[in-house]
Amino acid sequence: MATEGFFEKVYEVAKCIPYGRVTSYGAIARYLGASGSARMVGWAMNGSGKDTDIPAHRVVNRKGLLTGKHHFSGTHLMQQLLESEGIVVVENQIQNFEKHFWDPMKELR
Repeated sequence: MATEGFFEKVYEVAKCIPYGRVTSYGAIARYLGASGSARMVGWAMNGSGKDTDIPAHRVVNRKGLLTGKHHFSGTHLMQQLLESEGIVVVENQIQNFEKHFWDPMKELR
């Protein structure tokens, strides 16, 4: 699969993540039929840049850690964006991760 086309598919899924919910790199990869490509989803999120239609802050690692936070401008922007949506973050970890988790395999099928 071409990287550019894959990234666009990742962005389309990310745009579906509802306000106040999060998903993981791996969940998006599984939904796209590319189970082993969680890291590639991360690269796509990093490359989303200033496209404000893509809620990259809602994509975290499988344990709910804000592993992509250093790709956001400002020290705590990713955390601040999540907290503005009602998600509690303590030491870069989403609290009640299961409650906030949005699974595209369940929600988009």
